[in-house]
Amino acid sequence: MVKAIQIEQFGGPEVLQYKNIDLPKLNPNEVLIDNKAIGLNFIDVYHRTGVYPIPLPSGIGLEACGVVEEIGSGVTMLKVGDRVSHACMPIGAYAEKQIMPQEKLVKVPDGVSDEIAASITLKGMTCEYLLHRAYAVKKTDTILFHAAAGGVGQLFCQWARAIGCTIIGTVGSDEKIEIAKKNGCHHVINYSKEDFAKKVMEITNGKGADAVYDGVGLKTFEGSIAAIKVRGTLLTFGNASGVVSSIDPKKHLAPKAIFITRPSVMPYTAIREELELSAKMVFDAILSGKVKASIFKKYSLADARKAHEDLAARILTGPSVLIP
Repeated sequence: MVKAIQIEQFGGPEVLQYKNIDLPKLNPNEVLIDNKAIGLNFIDVYHRTGVYPIPLPSGIGLEACGVVEEIGSGVTMLKVGDRVSHACMPIGAYAEKQIMPQEKLVKVPDGVSDEIAASITLKGMTCEYLLHRAYAVKKTDTILFHAAAGGVGQLFCQWARAIGCTIIGTVGSDEKIEIAKKNGCHHVINYSKEDFAKKVMEITNGKGADAVYDGVGLKTFEGSIAAIKVRGTLLTFGNASGVVSSIDPKKHLAPKAIFITRPSVMPYTAIREELELSAKMVFDAILSGKVKASIFKKYSLADARKAHEDLAARILTGPSVLIP
């Protein structure tokens, strides 16, 4: 029996229950992980609220770093004592221990702490596919990234700066402007005060951004399209402000013949070789110093409700973790 966070209905942070659960026996290809640190991500809010529905009752959480405690009879990729992280289904990382399929886990190299691994596996792999595969950013590009001071934004903008492109970031308050600049943005726009699309056009001399990265969703969608250059690309990878319910190809895409994609980490790491390569690129970026990460706040697993309140209120200005 282990302590874990469970939900029995969708709703606010109050639906998160800290309770004892029994873990099933291992299947041949599964391992038991003793979690040392658990990643806190906005997708957890989507699962809790039902924006991304999951079967209930359920655990919650997609990201953690821990040590392999037991292996199934068919496990060949890992051994007891290996330090591993993951950022994928099956859901249930908010737990002292959890069972995972071996093929969903990656080994964490020496030099990357448990807490950093737990906070950057999902965010880092998100940045990797956004920068290198969903749209391959070039040194000559000018890109726009929304919520540049957020957990993903801080990593993304550092990595993009290393590529050499011009980065325009948006933030929701003046307090976050310096955070975005510190992490690589050349220009920062407070979209709660300014028309960011108009400002992007001014910065780019009327051309628009080569690519716009939008994890905010409903609040920024129309402006994101207005800020893109002719035949530019919109990468809509989240909906922190609400879901965009419809896209009209004639209205939204045709005037500038823009490309639009809705990428996520799951399909970009579905093949084992892609998962391993993506994780390696993330860990290499951390170890080389190309991307720097530090933990902004730690919560005990029992305080998951408070962590979700802070996450939804957007007061976390850096990677944060739950500690079992």
